Amino acid sequence: MTLKLTGLNVHPVKSTAIRPVESAEVLLRGLADDRSWIVVDPDGVMVSARQVHDLFAIVADTPATDPSVSGALRLTAPGMPTLSLDQPSGPLVPVRLFSQDLYGIATDASVGEWLSTTLGRPGLRLLWCDDPSRRRLNPAYSSPGDHTAYADGYPVTLASEASLRQLNDWILEGALERGEEPPEPLPVQRFRPSLVIDGEEPFVEDHWSYVDIAGVRFRMAMPTGRCVVTTLDIGSLRTGKEPIRTLARHRRSGSDTLFAVNLIPEGTGTIRVGDELSVG
Repeated sequence: MTLKLTGLNVHPVKSTAIRPVESAEVLLRGLADDRSWIVVDPDGVMVSARQVHDLFAIVADTPATDPSVSGALRLTAPGMPTLSLDQPSGPLVPVRLFSQDLYGIATDASVGEWLSTTLGRPGLRLLWCDDPSRRRLNPAYSSPGDHTAYADGYPVTLASEASLRQLNDWILEGALERGEEPPEPLPVQRFRPSLVIDGEEPFVEDHWSYVDIAGVRFRMAMPTGRCVVTTLDIGSLRTGKEPIRTLARHRRSGSDTLFAVNLIPEGTGTIRVGDELSVG
């Protein structure tokens, strides 16, 4: 079957709403504007939807996700005024992203107040990654010079609709075994992928070494370990046991549960939904 790109997603502010696009510019750091901004607490530690589910309700757009955006970033949220931002300037401030010590430039204090009011947490700040090349990747799965902004670990995540169909079948089988009500299939958005593809057997992506889309080559880094954010329903913002429960049964590798794969761009260019893929 022909492999095709069926979805493209950009996430301008880490852990905020997914922004689907029809085309995206690929840079060495990942998709343009993807996870270039991050919310931090008063200590400079990342705040994500793991701790604050309501982050998913904030819509962050840039000119890459909405051409009507005239500045660097636009933030909207239910019951809040729209906030338009330019790229900030000023000194670098530290950011703690899991075990990594990174840097960014803080936006105006009024932006932090907007976030604190929206999310009900005092002292929040929004930082912009002015230079993604400072961020190095895990040397065990990358090459010197590979870099990204505030993504969890790697510039691009690719998910397969064929693999998702298999996962949903496993979830249904498990529910029936336990005598539970058959659940609704999980959408691919649960996994917040940059790229969505279809047209192959389930989980064959685990074994690829590269993906080429419209002349842009991506090198395979490693399968993606999934966390509790995938158990958060994007609509209701309620958590459940799936898909981690089923991935732990069928897709466990050591302490990790795996779904999707991490990619590293080896070139630049524009890719579009509907583009065909070549893999090897």
